[in-house]
Amino acid sequence: MCIFCQIVKGEIPSYKVYEDDKVLAFLDIKPVNPGHVLVITKEHYPNIEETPIAELNAVISAVKTIGRLLKDKLAIAGYNVTENNDPVAGQEIPHLHFHVIPRQAGDGNKPWLQAEYGPGEAEAVLKKLQD
Repeated sequence: MCIFCQIVKGEIPSYKVYEDDKVLAFLDIKPVNPGHVLVITKEHYPNIEETPIAELNAVISAVKTIGRLLKDKLAIAGYNVTENNDPVAGQEIPHLHFHVIPRQAGDGNKPWLQAEYGPGEAEAVLKKLQD
């Protein structure tokens, strides 16, 4: 059984921040910054494509609630919301979850590297997506 399912069932303790009938949010035990929250579906879905729309709506609504809570209670300047989808993208636990990571100016965290498209590359990618 996945670790997040065990947390939902209360078999593993967590620092719960928010809970409703579809969603559980708790502090990440290895935070990027203090207040880093994981927002998960209570039902087990391995990735975003396999999660029903109603569950996605519930989890993103909870992400919004957590973001406001972090701003109001921790006086953060902003936050990142990330969802690593599948192992190649860094998903370590195969249970849909969003990271809500508090940010402050100068904290040194950068979400990802960026690059520019090479000549004709954007057009080629767009063509594949539209075909």
